[in-house]
Amino acid sequence: MKIVLTAKMSKRHQEKLEKAYPQHDFYFYDRMKEAATDVKDTHVLVTYGEDLTFDNVQDMQNLRWIQVLSAGMDTMPLSLLAERGVLVTNASGIHKIPMAEYTFGVMLQVARKMNELYEKQCNSEWDRSIRVEELYGKTLGIIGVGAIGEEIALRAQVFGMQVLGVNRSGKMKSGCDEMYLQTDLLSVLPRCDYVVVIVPLTEETRNMIGYEEIKVMKENAVLINIARGAIINEEALLEHLRSKKLKMAVLDVFSEEPLPASSPFWQLENCLVTPHISGRSPLYMERALEIFHHNLALYNNEETKDMINVINLRQGY
Repeated sequence: MKIVLTAKMSKRHQEKLEKAYPQHDFYFYDRMKEAATDVKDTHVLVTYGEDLTFDNVQDMQNLRWIQVLSAGMDTMPLSLLAERGVLVTNASGIHKIPMAEYTFGVMLQVARKMNELYEKQCNSEWDRSIRVEELYGKTLGIIGVGAIGEEIALRAQVFGMQVLGVNRSGKMKSGCDEMYLQTDLLSVLPRCDYVVVIVPLTEETRNMIGYEEIKVMKENAVLINIARGAIINEEALLEHLRSKKLKMAVLDVFSEEPLPASSPFWQLENCLVTPHISGRSPLYMERALEIFHHNLALYNNEETKDMINVINLRQGY
């Protein structure tokens, strides 16, 4: 079976695959355009997903399975893949540790006024009048409690926070004190001191956090987006930040990336911008390929029902 990989990986990872599955032919590339010829007749494609277009999927007539080494599916031609009957799996869950650590890193950065303290340091200024806060006793709302949300919730319990979880089912999740449906957002948001957004981007969640949702939040609340930029109405958010109706926004994702230098988000004192790095980890590829190894072993035995992270292409996750 021909397997083409368009996700850059080390020689060590390549050799591990070849040794584990000598019956398959592996073709390793750093990006899709380098694999233009080989990818056309591949049976299996391993990719980050961002390099897939309607046209190049059309050309892959033998394609049967795509292993995506990331979690996001919003840039992929899902309707075509569904029409073609292509099996798609992703790497959902591998980001939970780095993204949970990022979330608490920025929450502590805001609560303990680390940005202000660093500015004082740069000016050689010893100022003990800065008023810091604690996370203890605060309420954290997690919008989209999946694997990452649960990891954040479990850490929040260690910090003594109350955790309100929101997801499509409302089913109780580990680390959450209370669970709600997405339709309950307007009653959950006013209770939260911190809100972290971690839902997948679908037509249902696009602009999920809009004028009405931001308006009901506390003026001293902190909004953290580690999902996708289009989930939050950026115009509504800008308006509230400029008028100081939100304490702080921490944004790792934007509707346009890289964030243009002209974007007003860069200049706001109550906005912390990071360049889509919340899921970064030196263990990223190791964890992603563990899923691929698991799934490939099952695929070989035609046991696709037991594969990890099989995507419902109609729903997009």
